[in-house]
This record gives sequence, structure tokens and C-alpha cells, in this order.
Amino acid sequence: MKNYLESIKARDPAAKSIISIILTYPGVKAVFLHRVANFFQVAGFHLIARIISQTSRFFTGVEIHPAAKIGKNLFIDHGMGVVIGETSEIGNNVTIYHAVTLGGISPSIDTEKQRHEKRHPTIGDDVVIGSGAQIIGPVKIGKCARIAANAVVVKDVPESATMVGIP
Repeated sequence: MKNYLESIKARDPAAKSIISIILTYPGVKAVFLHRVANFFQVAGFHLIARIISQTSRFFTGVEIHPAAKIGKNLFIDHGMGVVIGETSEIGNNVTIYHAVTLGGISPSIDTEKQRHEKRHPTIGDDVVIGSGAQIIGPVKIGKCARIAANAVVVKDVPESATMVGIP
């Protein structure tokens, strides 16, 4: 936990102390509650997991599906309006700014098939995703990539690349 909080302090010049991060950063609360919800999701208590995630959404403005896979040190800065979908995978040391969507697609009419297919993005380690960016579908964002504010990403982004604009 200490390493997580220190990683946020290192990435956010506005962070004055660890206690201020704990008490006032909604992204920190959302990630913590996601860990709890994910525990119940993995244990097969899907309804409890969803109740926890929706309660977290109510209090933080950040919606993370309990089945999403999140690596170490995810920093959701400001947080309001962030949505992380069910089959999203997020690497280590990722920074996400407000109003970002890691959204899914529904290419199949077969709902049973949809439950098991990858529909959301995979984000590599050390990625920064700017405010309002929309990353849609089972795309891969490479390690150290930068996604600009308000970019719409529907294709893979290679390592260390910067993605801007709308395709």
C-alpha cells in the first residue's frame, strides 16, 4: 500500500502528503474498492461484487467492473467519469485522467459467446491516458504509450507511441 501511495505522490505534483491522497483522492478509493469487489467476483459472488462496484461508483464517480484486471499502481487522477469495462486489462504504473472510457464492443449476437470473448482494451505498463480519451474494443495499447486527451482509439497502439485525434 505504501508503494502505491508513493507512486501517486511521485506522479502528481499537487499531492502534498500521503494522508491527503488517502482522504481526498477518489481514484485511490475506487481502486481499493475495486480490489474488494474483484475478490468477490473471483470467488463467484457476482452480485456482491456488483453492489460494491456500484457503491464505489456512487461515491467516487469512477466505474470499474469487478471483473476488470488491474495491475499495480493504477493512478486515476480526478476520476470523475472514468469507466473501465469488464474484460479490460490494465498493466502496472498506468495513469488515467478523468472522463476516460475503456469501453467494449458487442460484435456477437450470441450472448453466451459474448460472456467469454474479449471486448475491452488491454493497456500495457507505464501508459498515460489523457482526459476524455475513449479506447474502444479489444485493442492493445503498448508499453509506455501516450493517449492524448479526447483521442478515440479503435486500433492497436505500439509501444512508446503517442496517439492523438479521432480516426
